[in-house]
Amino acid sequence: MGESVDPQRLNELQHRVLEWAIFTREDVSAFSVVWYGKKKDHTATDHRMMNVILDRAVDAFERREEEELEEFRGQITAFRNLYAFLSQIIPYQDSELEQFYTFCRNLISKLPPPGDGSSFTLDDEVALKYFRIQQMTQGSISLDDGESDPLKGPTDVGSGGRKDEEVGLKDLVERLNERFGTSFSRADQLFFEQVRESAEGDERIVEAALANKYDNFASYLERMLDELFIDRMDGNEEVFSKVMSDQPFRAAVHKGLARELYERIRAGRRH
Repeated sequence: MGESVDPQRLNELQHRVLEWAIFTREDVSAFSVVWYGKKKDHTATDHRMMNVILDRAVDAFERREEEELEEFRGQITAFRNLYAFLSQIIPYQDSELEQFYTFCRNLISKLPPPGDGSSFTLDDEVALKYFRIQQMTQGSISLDDGESDPLKGPTDVGSGGRKDEEVGLKDLVERLNERFGTSFSRADQLFFEQVRESAEGDERIVEAALANKYDNFASYLERMLDELFIDRMDGNEEVFSKVMSDQPFRAAVHKGLARELYERIRAGRRH
């Protein structure tokens, strides 16, 4: 591991985040009492209690200057990501760090988005304020002399473009193995099923699916992937590591999850 993943940075990042006084160790403890107090799903009362604590931190966060907001957001996100990575390698026995990580992970999901807060809105359509630019390949596109197939006429309008084949979760593991050379089994499919079930129970994701067209919903879900997989990382460390470190693999997983979630949520509401 390089310097950027030095385990000692966890304590340093924790100290820096607390220095902002946006929340305290007492807030973390109070949140953890409720979060870890139930072995099964939390009740509505539990959620209200936890949200009261998180909302106080959000209010304190929003009172800061814009430059401070981005610095704090960067530090708390760095702590979350570093702990999620290192906890797969190092058997931590520090309950305080685990509680701090859980609090940070939940707080991050409630912080307003960067900028003016309008990166997306859950109304009739998602208003995207940015484009994703990615270099896929590099090389010459000049044409060489030679034979080629004739162009198809207007009777084939709309048939020339290749559509990506939609893949449900039942086929996702098989297709991932074929494309990426992995050796995930049908048992690993259960991990994706658990992630999907968590997403179906998330009111934000359900609202996004019901209020938006598929493409806009898929863009929103991509932002939620880290949270969904971190919630389930103990279920399958190999899949979790692959999703977090391999961008093409992550994109393929995202596509499979987005389509199935969108159709299941909307079909369920119609019934």
